[in-house]
Amino acid sequence: MKYSTKLLSQSLTQICLLKGVTYIVISPGSRNAPLTIGFVENENFNCFSIVDERCAAFFALGMAQQLKLPVVLLCTSGSALLNYYPAIAEAFYSDIPLVVISADRPKELINIGDGQTIQQENVFANHILYNANCKDGNENLTYNENEINQAFNIAFEQQGPVHINIPFAEPLYDTVDELKVHPTIIPLNSPEKKASIELDPFVDKWNASRKKIILIGALAPNSIEQKFIDQLANDESVVVFTETTSNVHHHNIFHSIDLLIAPLEEEGFKKLQPEILITFGGMVVSKKIKAFLRNYSPGEYWHIDSKKAFDTYFCLKHHFKMTPNEFFNEFLQQTIEAESTFQKDWLKVKQHRLNRQALYESSMPYSDYKVFSEIMKSLPNNIQLQLSNSATIRYSQLFKLDKSISVFCNRGTSGIDGCTSTAIGAAYVSKNPTVFITGDLSFFYDSNALWNNYIPYNFKIIVINNGGGGIFRILPGDKNSEKFKTYFETKHHLTAEHLCKMYDFDYHSVSVENELKDSLNSFFKEPNTPKLLETFTPSEINDKVLLDYFKFIK
Repeated sequence: MKYSTKLLSQSLTQICLLKGVTYIVISPGSRNAPLTIGFVENENFNCFSIVDERCAAFFALGMAQQLKLPVVLLCTSGSALLNYYPAIAEAFYSDIPLVVISADRPKELINIGDGQTIQQENVFANHILYNANCKDGNENLTYNENEINQAFNIAFEQQGPVHINIPFAEPLYDTVDELKVHPTIIPLNSPEKKASIELDPFVDKWNASRKKIILIGALAPNSIEQKFIDQLANDESVVVFTETTSNVHHHNIFHSIDLLIAPLEEEGFKKLQPEILITFGGMVVSKKIKAFLRNYSPGEYWHIDSKKAFDTYFCLKHHFKMTPNEFFNEFLQQTIEAESTFQKDWLKVKQHRLNRQALYESSMPYSDYKVFSEIMKSLPNNIQLQLSNSATIRYSQLFKLDKSISVFCNRGTSGIDGCTSTAIGAAYVSKNPTVFITGDLSFFYDSNALWNNYIPYNFKIIVINNGGGGIFRILPGDKNSEKFKTYFETKHHLTAEHLCKMYDFDYHSVSVENELKDSLNSFFKEPNTPKLLETFTPSEINDKVLLDYFKFIK
């Protein structure tokens, strides 16, 4: 086995192995050669080579999303590192562990006009959990090993991104056959024993309330014990709101928030206004629920999360610093079900909305909504569903999915920039077939994601191509001006066909309704190669069909 002559390279790779971090995503370069050698020459590492650093970062993010373990990103010096930033911000807000390792010039070569140099230390300052700024020279080995240990431990313990910046002086490519270092491993901190919480005041408020809302944001599948969901969903005084990305299921929950509240007026909002609001999980997609809870504040608002609590609705009263399972295990044992018609009344509204939705869908024209409706009905069970942002994630909220489908979306920053790359990284480590649904702008924005040698054979993409940023047609503004079409909607005539030829995807397209169902049925049959289905929809009516839907279900 070969090792770099740089002792710091040997230390870092050994620490990775001893910490159990074996997935390494590498972008090519020269300054990072000592670490590239250390990783690729050791068969215990699973190494991936991806040229585009932005795509590489989101690919690693997708893997870490599924593994729930740190994945290493490695790049050369200079602007290469900055291309990691969108994925780092997403990891920061979505609690996904990434270990970003950047090679750097020695300090004396910074800010003197040397090539591929920028100020790399602390470059991600506001969106990183820890910055380990290593020092050049073997005399600093102990300091550097402590910093590296600290970074890895924080990535594990706090589930988020960390940055290790490592300066290397030339020569960079020399190797030896014998390991020269045996770094000390600093173990992870033992989980702190949770202090006993005085729940009595909260239990009393809960038991006295007749109108409670549980709002669940983005969660990985099986995060919450089903017995807690069952107990909450069977309580007459509780309305449980979830989203597609919540991965929570029960026949009494309200799986489509906008379906219920979009048509409401002041009287309806007052009836729905909760006395107690409890939230947990990640970011919430629905703007309508945010507007409702900000305008009709609950008397009590509690958030449950072991790490952080955002005051999303501007009325947070208490943050329970524990996992939802820990909280409900203690809390629900002490509660009683209050007599109330709160849930029953809103379940009637829900059923009315669902009946109206089915009636609307039976006669609506070919459009984005029609395509999403047919896709959601056609999805196979036991798949991983990856969704891009913008219109895609919003349309998906309107439909109930089978509980065997695991749903993911980059909702930390809600950007379109790396959705395809994330989906491919997640698909690579997932045991289930993966379907990725995306809009045209999101897909073309991240088209370098397909420049990837690790795409599984059972990976499928559906692109809804409406010729631009269709979501902007739903928002206020003059939609018929050329400036709108150019600077907001960004009209185009691109298709995915030639990209599929270049990257060896099986390509199919649909542009009329009578072909849609048959195309979807054949698309979901077991493939021998990655597939892409592109549906072309009429941008001029998509917004009207959706807005008419919300009017109709009222």
